[in-house]
Amino acid sequence: MLECKIQKNRMRLYCTLFVLLFVWADVFAGRITERDYQRADTLYKLADKVYSSAVVPEWIGDSHYFWYKNRERSGTAFYLVNAETGEKNRGDNLEALKKYVPEVWKAAERKEKKPAAKEDKSMSPDKQWVAYIRDNNVYVAPAAGNQGEEIALSMDGSPGCYYESRLIWSPDSKKLATLKTRQANCRRIPLLESRPKTQLQPKLQWRDYAKPGDVLPVSVPVLFDIESKKQIALDTQLYENQFNLYLTGWREDSRAFTFEFNERGHQRYIVGEVSAADGKIRHLADERSDTFISYINNFRHDLNDGAEMLWMSERDGWRHLYRMDGKTGEVKNQVTRGEWVVRKVVYVDAEQQKVYFMASGFNKKEDPYNQHYCSINFDGTDFRDLTPENGNHKITLSKDRQYFVDVCSRPDLPPVSVLRKTGEKKAIATLEKCDVSDLVALGWQMPEVFCAKGRDGKTDIWGTIYRPFNFAPSKSYPVIENIYAGPHDSHVSKDFNPIEWSTSSLAEQGYIVVRIDGMGTNNRSKKFHDVCWKNLKDAGFPDRIKWMQAAARKYKYMDTGRVGIYGWSAGGQNAMAALLFHNDFYKAAVAFCGCHDNRMDKVWWNELWMGYPVDESYSRSSNVDNAHLLKGDLLLINGELDDNVDPASTLQVVDALIKADKMFEQLYIPGKGHSLGGLYELHRLYDFFDRKLK
Repeated sequence: MLECKIQKNRMRLYCTLFVLLFVWADVFAGRITERDYQRADTLYKLADKVYSSAVVPEWIGDSHYFWYKNRERSGTAFYLVNAETGEKNRGDNLEALKKYVPEVWKAAERKEKKPAAKEDKSMSPDKQWVAYIRDNNVYVAPAAGNQGEEIALSMDGSPGCYYESRLIWSPDSKKLATLKTRQANCRRIPLLESRPKTQLQPKLQWRDYAKPGDVLPVSVPVLFDIESKKQIALDTQLYENQFNLYLTGWREDSRAFTFEFNERGHQRYIVGEVSAADGKIRHLADERSDTFISYINNFRHDLNDGAEMLWMSERDGWRHLYRMDGKTGEVKNQVTRGEWVVRKVVYVDAEQQKVYFMASGFNKKEDPYNQHYCSINFDGTDFRDLTPENGNHKITLSKDRQYFVDVCSRPDLPPVSVLRKTGEKKAIATLEKCDVSDLVALGWQMPEVFCAKGRDGKTDIWGTIYRPFNFAPSKSYPVIENIYAGPHDSHVSKDFNPIEWSTSSLAEQGYIVVRIDGMGTNNRSKKFHDVCWKNLKDAGFPDRIKWMQAAARKYKYMDTGRVGIYGWSAGGQNAMAALLFHNDFYKAAVAFCGCHDNRMDKVWWNELWMGYPVDESYSRSSNVDNAHLLKGDLLLINGELDDNVDPASTLQVVDALIKADKMFEQLYIPGKGHSLGGLYELHRLYDFFDRKLK
């Protein structure tokens, strides 16, 4: 009897060990189940558990009324708000709101129905002449009902060197300005569609696609005198070496027209003014940099018909506004100053001598990327933060800009939407407060904003930590970074987003996922930004690694011995670069549609950060030329019809890896372009990290 009981216990133990063996095998093999996929694929539906999210107001015509819809537990509700008082009226649909203040709705509808008069831009302001292009040359002819003959103002235009069709008349109708463009043969890239829908055989497609170092078109301003029927000679030799040049309009008194010029290499940017009397050109702004001028952040506003100019510049090391003298081009005064940046000018109130703008970084007690709505006088006095709460602010102004809706949120702060009057500190009313209690009840983890010192031990680096629903601090989690280090912007969202695409679903597979803005990205100091100059391979990696190590010291469940990384486009280049230049830290990478060699990518983006002419710095940052350094596990994913990043860029990496005898995985997708991220690609992402990090 005893022997039988021992035998049964032994069998029970064997069965238990057998089951555990299979469980452990699943754990160590890192198998993702169908249930895991389904949970990740349906995660976005949990956004339905969020109520009263950010208010998106629709202002009604020129009035101080607006409406918005709001998702509530009982369903979707509609609200009409009087901005002057904050009074709200509720309805089940938009039509139900129209019984309130019907005269306001009707006035707005009448204005919408009124057809806008179509302006004939080729007609002179005095209605006497019509200007046009024929056979690549400029002609004017009497407008209908006027006497006279057609006049050829130019005769030297040709298909390869032609006059542009945008013809700009001076307000007094005596002068005409345009551009003359010398064309360049644009590079074309082939895209092979292997399985088109309309036929069995593949289709070859072509795209115009200029790359770094290519010859570019050159446009120069030209000026015509209508009375003398002649072209006024302009000295444009200085502007031949250009990335681009475009006209920006005439002065109201017809004394001159203006243009903006970006020199090839992006190290000089000029605002020029051409005299209508003699064609002489003077410079109203002449920005120069030893690295790059980030022209995508430029702002210019002419005051008093060009007597003054508001101009954005990083000349003191931070992006600020300056008031320039319209006659001399000298700085009259710096409008904004300090160790912070102007992000965007919202509007200029010339009458009140004020400028309203979004700015970030001036409040040292919060995340320096949080944007606030601010105002300041032209002379630099009376700076005001019109949205003082700690958070990232998004505003929507009434037509007359007297009132605005302010939505304040952070990754760790659900949105609060308030109504404000411009210039007043106290809000008129709180419209909505976001409710995430149902989401929290399901186990959702609030993202965490985290700050740590960068490579220099001084500079604050900011990012966000995402944890899975079933997070347990007693466990050990691999860490995965979602990277995009493009220098044109900062990229870690500062708004509340409870379920973030790819990041949240990947965290749900059992990872700590992080997003970080390291040095070399935008919206901090010029010095912070300049790290990327001729050095895109840097991608802020020394800062990112320091940041993750600091987070892991605080949170022992973050296993920095198992770190993965993934990204799209420039982020794809970054992801692979992690395994070339920092493979002592990163162990696995997924690169989606990466630009793996900046000589293979679009001209404007790459020359801006890597410089012109093309030099050895391009090779130093190339994933192709450095493919032999690969260490770790790599998955390359791209589409055959990508016309944003040449698909050949990934195939060149493949060739280099094969020649270096490096092991890797590749998914080359028929029919797909640059927008990758469907369920299949995401499943491959989950599967890859599951096999390599777990």
